[in-house]
Amino acid sequence: MSKANPFPVLMRAFFYEWLVEQRNASIHTVRSYRDTWRLFLRFVAQRAGRKVAMITMTDLAASEVSAFLSYAEHERGGTIGTRNCRLAAIRSFFHFVATRDPASIAQCVEILNIPVKRTPVSEPCYLDPAEVTAILAQPDRSTLEGMRDHVLLSFLYNSGARIQEALDLCPEAIRFESPSCVRLTGKGRKERICPLWPETALLLKKLLERQPRAPDQRLFVNRYGEPLSASGVRFKLAAYVKAATEATPTLRTKHVTPHAFRHATAVHLISAGVDVTVIRSWLGHVSLDTTNHYARANLETKRKALEQVAVPTTPGGQPSWKRDTSVLAWLDTL
Repeated sequence: MSKANPFPVLMRAFFYEWLVEQRNASIHTVRSYRDTWRLFLRFVAQRAGRKVAMITMTDLAASEVSAFLSYAEHERGGTIGTRNCRLAAIRSFFHFVATRDPASIAQCVEILNIPVKRTPVSEPCYLDPAEVTAILAQPDRSTLEGMRDHVLLSFLYNSGARIQEALDLCPEAIRFESPSCVRLTGKGRKERICPLWPETALLLKKLLERQPRAPDQRLFVNRYGEPLSASGVRFKLAAYVKAATEATPTLRTKHVTPHAFRHATAVHLISAGVDVTVIRSWLGHVSLDTTNHYARANLETKRKALEQVAVPTTPGGQPSWKRDTSVLAWLDTL
């Protein structure tokens, strides 16, 4: 380790030895941490007026981390959740540094004590069945691109998969024989099996017939045969939602992302009376609290529940607690 500037050696060891070798982190975690450190180092270098290659451990003070988090949230327009993800990536590095460079422990403790910012828990945005149908009707299925988009969105709604889980899908993970199902790999490399409607399985089969893929190749690819990106799917979905608002005006008030299909799956399962523990397994949640957050009852379910409660009637005389003057007199003596 370089005594003059140990930071480059520590950074390399963090990614290669700690994340990859010891923690066996997924490629998505590594890329997320990489992107955070790219932004953070450029931010620190700009404020210090020097090149990134000249940054040392002393430049990465807790005050710089706090300033970067504020910049990421307010100037870059990120959400509080994104801000907390950036902090998690930075914290992980300084947890590692504390075990490798004892001279930096005081600096590490200051950074590790930076709190996670709490965010308001809002009602998840979900799509009604009519809105899902309107969006699925937009892709032009006569073209390969439109067919691919229709199959992808149908698969998201059927399986409740996260967007990256769907984009990582390979033909070998699909069982086309009845009963059809799919094997998904979620966060923490946890696998789960989700059932498929016969219609969804048929759509996937037709897409493979039109655009053959090897068993271990990604199913959803662009015109060049490269795997689709999540940002590309969001861009395409925004165009479909905009077109669907003409027939379904309620979509104008909703921020529809690929994750909204996951919400829709959960809420519609709740509406159908499916037990919440089954939904937890379906969506791949570790905690039931997470499922309760995502799969809240929709307005129609609440309305039906209200209809089962009798409307209170107003009695002709005074309520019993007003007629019983002895009780009121006793209360007055207290």
